[in-house]
Amino acid sequence: MPKRIKKKSMGMCLPCLGGAADDVVVTPDPDTRRRQLAEAAEKRQKETAYRGVKNPGAVERKKKKQEEIEKQAMTTSVSGGGGLKWQMG
Repeated sequence: MPKRIKKKSMGMCLPCLGGAADDVVVTPDPDTRRRQLAEAAEKRQKETAYRGVKNPGAVERKKKKQEEIEKQAMTTSVSGGGGLKWQMG
């Protein structure tokens, strides 16, 4: 009959206490964490907005140009009095 070898299992599930400190992840303070989350959300939004676009820079320039044209149209119509004229009488 072969001899049975007893395995010591007590304490085997935890690493040596000396090396455990290396595995600990330090949680950043709430302000730093909030900033990191905001940056990650902004990055995701940019990636989603330009998904499938070959040249995102051109799209951004075109968008800004369109906004400027709309802004000029709004200032022209307001200052020029290009609206409807009412006659009272």
